[in-house]
Amino acid sequence: MTQTTEEILSFDEAMEKYDPVLGFEVHVELNTKTKMFDAAPNIFGDEPNTAITPVSLGLPGVLPVVNRVAVESAIKLGLALGCTIRPVSHFARKNYFYPDTPKNFQTSQYDEPIAENGSIDIELEDGTVFTVEIERAHMEEDAGKLTHMGGSTGRIHGADFSLVDYNRAGVPLIEIVTKPIVGAGDRAPELARVYVAAIREIVKNLGISDARMEHGNVRCDANVSLMPKGTTTFGTRSETKNVNSLRAVERAVRFEIQRHAAVLEAGGAIVQETRHWHEDTRSTTSGRPKSDADDYRYFPEPDLVPVVTDHEWIERLRAELPEPPAERRKRLQADWGYSDQEFRDVVNAGVMDEIEQTVAAGAGPAAARKWWMGEIARIAKQRETEIAELGVTPQTVVELNGLIDEGKINDKLAKKVLQHVIEGEGTPAEVVEQRGMAVVSDDSVLSSAIDDAMAQMPDVVEKVKGGKVQAVGALIGPVMKATRGQADAGRVRELILEKLGVQG
Repeated sequence: MTQTTEEILSFDEAMEKYDPVLGFEVHVELNTKTKMFDAAPNIFGDEPNTAITPVSLGLPGVLPVVNRVAVESAIKLGLALGCTIRPVSHFARKNYFYPDTPKNFQTSQYDEPIAENGSIDIELEDGTVFTVEIERAHMEEDAGKLTHMGGSTGRIHGADFSLVDYNRAGVPLIEIVTKPIVGAGDRAPELARVYVAAIREIVKNLGISDARMEHGNVRCDANVSLMPKGTTTFGTRSETKNVNSLRAVERAVRFEIQRHAAVLEAGGAIVQETRHWHEDTRSTTSGRPKSDADDYRYFPEPDLVPVVTDHEWIERLRAELPEPPAERRKRLQADWGYSDQEFRDVVNAGVMDEIEQTVAAGAGPAAARKWWMGEIARIAKQRETEIAELGVTPQTVVELNGLIDEGKINDKLAKKVLQHVIEGEGTPAEVVEQRGMAVVSDDSVLSSAIDDAMAQMPDVVEKVKGGKVQAVGALIGPVMKATRGQADAGRVRELILEKLGVQG
């Protein structure tokens, strides 16, 4: 477990004395077939250092070529964020020396990004709408990936050595940078989570990214500073880097607010630095002093021509934009017949897409919501993971629901089947067959179990015969236990009443 010696103030006390200022830099990996500046494949999970070319490795004499699809993806995202698209934008070299940056610089955009000055409305859990202003969205390339070996934290500090995989080097990125966000107050951690969720929803909706945070397709650098109540001067900020889950973004912002407040209350000064988030301790630790733009020594990329857009190109891409997420939500809520609170819960849980796909695959809206918001969400919470990481698909839910409708399993059994599916034992139908979990439908087997139950509880039998039909539940329980929960409780009730000659 990562250790931290940071002191923190309670969140409520921090909010009494300070106003938080937030800023987010969300990096979105595009799902183009090839990388940003070369023909190497853009794929996830291949053997290390196989999805590379000389350009990916920054070898001498190579020349980059801009990926047109990535440029169009950036324009679409800029339009979806309400940004102005620059008629001319340039690439620059952002210089820093890390082993995962083979060229010793990152090709990015600096003072002339492709999109700027936008905004999006963020709806919080209670329906409050908060407008977040977007400063810019610019194109760049990703770095490679370092794996630190040895030590106990997986970080470079304490590691014996590091391995580098350049498969990710050159993967197309769009970085979305907000303007400073003030006025969120104690809703700041929630706003952080909902904002990143909104960006993820937008890029998925556009089809420009797989948007799987567990794969690093969407990563957030969360900036936090504090202002003493009644003042308007921003404090020194910290930047928690590469946070890759919605829950972690919310927790990291909350922790940094509490940490900043403790430092300031003790008379200390906040260090402008990057921070690392640790899920195990739900805390951050110091990374490195945060560089300002001057430290990166930006200068124009001499090997790339400017990106020139025109009205016709932009309008063609605008016409290709899908239904905006806000309009889509209204349509889906009407189609599914959910109440405002039910639909808000679905959106906040991040399972709207899963429910839509489940309904499209044949399940009813009520059944789809029951599974995604019920048992699946419960398991994710129990395992302290995101729902998406469980590996449950819409087809899984449709198949489970179908088995219930066919009478092959009941609700209780279906929950057990789901657990085995998540553990990798196959499809619901395969689990039912392999584990013999089908509902017991043989009346002779049920009749025998009922006889045993009645023999054990003659007093209950007399009550039922005497007209207290509700007492039959006491007989159903032992039958369900005898059949390992695999009996149809409704059929068991019918058989008991038939045996006793009582009308139900």
